[in-house]
Amino acid sequence: MSPPKRWRDRLAGYPHLPSVKPIPEALRARRGEGTIATPSPAEVEAAMRDVPEGRLATVFGIGEDIAARHQASIGCTVTTAIFARMVAHAVEESAGSKGTARDAAVPWWRTLKNGGELNANYPGGIEAQMSRLEAEGHTVVQRGKRYFVEDFAKKLAGTR
Repeated sequence: MSPPKRWRDRLAGYPHLPSVKPIPEALRARRGEGTIATPSPAEVEAAMRDVPEGRLATVFGIGEDIAARHQASIGCTVTTAIFARMVAHAVEESAGSKGTARDAAVPWWRTLKNGGELNANYPGGIEAQMSRLEAEGHTVVQRGKRYFVEDFAKKLAGTR
């Protein structure tokens, strides 16, 4: 059996992206007519890298910014979220094996789910993301079983 692929190798497996296509029929009822931009992993990684300390981004905001760059009506938040998770794991994987300076410069913990929610699918789960956010001065609150950054909308970087 072959060894599992490294996260960085997985990110390289999408040479057909980015793409802009008509919004799928199933999504038109909620989002209307127009086009949808599906980002490349490199675009998502670059957006995550650009979030400065003290600021935050959301998967939705990153997707919409990428859509605007491609002159599309909307961004694919599902693909953006998947690639954000993959980038986070690639960065941590590289850090554990003396990764590149490029990897160290991607503050994945500053990218939140929509509504300012922490992402349990990031490396180390909620606890790791919460620890890094609190170290940067953010307040994390629990609502039911989920965790959110308090007043996250006031702290958004250049993304929406």
